[in-house]
Amino acid sequence: MKLAKALASLAVGASLVAAPVVAQAAPADLRTDTEVKGENLAGGFLIPALAIIAIALGIWAATSGGDDAPTSP
Repeated sequence: MKLAKALASLAVGASLVAAPVVAQAAPADLRTDTEVKGENLAGGFLIPALAIIAIALGIWAATSGGDDAPTSP
């Protein structure tokens, strides 16, 4: 079993080293830039508003003074 783990970690390490080298060696005509038109980075208000509401509810839940006494008989 130890040999299988060693071989698996060796394969993972080799692929981590080889992937950037293979990608860099690709011909220039395969690495083309894509042109993005009409992309708006202004964004909306929905996701930030939901995040603020979630944070506020989390703070409220953590600080609410509920009955935390044990109910053992």
